[in-house]
Amino acid sequence: MTKKLSRRMREALAKVDQDKAYEPLEALQLLKETATAKFVETAEAHIRLGIDPKYTDQQLRTTVTFPKGTGQTVRIAVIARGEKVKEAEQAGAEIVGSEELIDEIQKGMMDFDILIATPDMMPKVARLGRMLGPKGLMPSPKGGTVTDDLPTAISDFKGGKQEFRADRTGIVHVMFGKVSFSAEDLLVNLKALQETVDRNRPSGAKGRYWRSIFVSSSMGPSIQVDISGLRDLKMTEAA
Repeated sequence: MTKKLSRRMREALAKVDQDKAYEPLEALQLLKETATAKFVETAEAHIRLGIDPKYTDQQLRTTVTFPKGTGQTVRIAVIARGEKVKEAEQAGAEIVGSEELIDEIQKGMMDFDILIATPDMMPKVARLGRMLGPKGLMPSPKGGTVTDDLPTAISDFKGGKQEFRADRTGIVHVMFGKVSFSAEDLLVNLKALQETVDRNRPSGAKGRYWRSIFVSSSMGPSIQVDISGLRDLKMTEAA
């Protein structure tokens, strides 16, 4: 049975030409216009890449720092020991602990958005892989979440740094701001994401790397963005 679209969604869809790839700024203005839910929606990007992540040399997992922030309040948990525990607390981590925190997480405590661990704790954190991996929360050096420099990592993630990865079908899903941001600020963040994806192109990616990019608000319709228009954009134009 086909789900009936709400009047709100029908009106939003009517504003979007499904056969058109919009210029980046126009797409983001349309994203804001079609975000008509009764709460401040998130701006999302969905990027289909020409990669097959089942091969290790075609996997994409990295971090992006959004110059305009994300508009999100990020709760950070840190697994460390000794002096590093105090260091993490002073740097603003909401949850800090050692073996006892690992036990809590193993019992189902997931009251955090990002988990950071010091390298010496990783052998113990490894047993959480089955729980954290599917949720994208497992600390990793590539993601900047395995580090001894806790103050910098905590500051970066609270300031707009975000980890992302391509899913098993080669699609990247990233939240890059709130619809309350100006279209220009959303464009600065989207450009930072595009540059990060290009800079971290997997060595095994052959042929056409970018297949498509769509943006949407969390409750709004998908809007296709012209890939060339985004990649050719200079930061001075986006700033």
